[in-house]
Amino acid sequence: MEINIQTGNEHKKIGQYLLENKEKFIHFWEEQIIVHHHKDNKELIIQNGYLMYEVVVNSILHEFSEQEIKSLAYKVAQERADANVNIGEFVYNINLGRSIIIKYVNLSGITAEELHPVFELINKQFDLFCYYAVSRYTEIINTKLQEKSLFITQTHKDRLAILGQMSSSFVHEFRNPLTSVMGFIKLLNHDYPNLPYLDVISKELEELKFRITQFLHTSKMDTLVESKYEEITIHLLIEEVIDFLYPSIVDRNIRVIPNINEEIKVNGDCNELKQVFLNLLMNAIDAVTDEENVREIKIDTILENHLVKIRISNNGPTINPEAIPYLFEPFFTTKKLGTGIGLFVCKNIVEKYLGQITCISNDHVTTFQITLPIKNN
Repeated sequence: MEINIQTGNEHKKIGQYLLENKEKFIHFWEEQIIVHHHKDNKELIIQNGYLMYEVVVNSILHEFSEQEIKSLAYKVAQERADANVNIGEFVYNINLGRSIIIKYVNLSGITAEELHPVFELINKQFDLFCYYAVSRYTEIINTKLQEKSLFITQTHKDRLAILGQMSSSFVHEFRNPLTSVMGFIKLLNHDYPNLPYLDVISKELEELKFRITQFLHTSKMDTLVESKYEEITIHLLIEEVIDFLYPSIVDRNIRVIPNINEEIKVNGDCNELKQVFLNLLMNAIDAVTDEENVREIKIDTILENHLVKIRISNNGPTINPEAIPYLFEPFFTTKKLGTGIGLFVCKNIVEKYLGQITCISNDHVTTFQITLPIKNN
């Protein structure tokens, strides 16, 4: 957009005054600008200051060009974004230049009546320059963030695909001998019911089978499509999981306090939801293991608006607040030997049944809450 400006004697007088004092004004500005020496290119900032000064003078002496301002603003925005430098310093520096020009033009001896229309023009230029630069900078940064997010998402997909191939190969190689071993353990238990340690071996093999299933659910989430929907009584399911984990609970001297409504039922695949509670309770057991005092895990249920909230709480160490938003991301773990897939699997299973899983942690308790729709009678 081109706007013609009347260039009378007063405009020529002010334009000439600015030309004659160009180096002095730029020097004042250069002494006061904010520059981050490790990030900013000071020479480039000063060069852009000269360019903006010339735009201002040219608009006073000749004509106002919004396109010229826009082009310069886009140039500066790109440079700031490429250097990964905050736009705030730029806004300060450009408004500092505006203040210096207006201050010293005010001291030029030119009458206020002559200065008023020129000041309006100067302010309009600086306002547009800031607007275009900040808007363009925001667009560039948002685009970069979207590209980075897309790259991270694609990286996760690639890693999951590789994990899927590895898991598939691993399962085929491992499942047959594992099934055979579990079968022979059952035969031994039938023929020699008093033989010691068979129950321990059986439990450990079940846990190994569970770990393999975790990898399958992570690498091949389409297996969830084959789920068998059924009516599930929550307190019976959780009791089954607690019984399975009983040796670990007793061995580590943990007090489990269930407070579960026996009437609550949900629809879903029993094995999948069992995996969710098994994961969360195993994590809770690991969390309280190093506690020197009382080790407690509490399981509560709350009914609210056709939803059930199942809370599994432990008095183990606090989870870093900065880590909580990433707990349910694949491959993210707070454990030294963790795989970072357990909570990711839990999240996918819970969300499949239109539910939600969250975590809250403070100095006293860490709680994982699962919210699920209850079964309608």
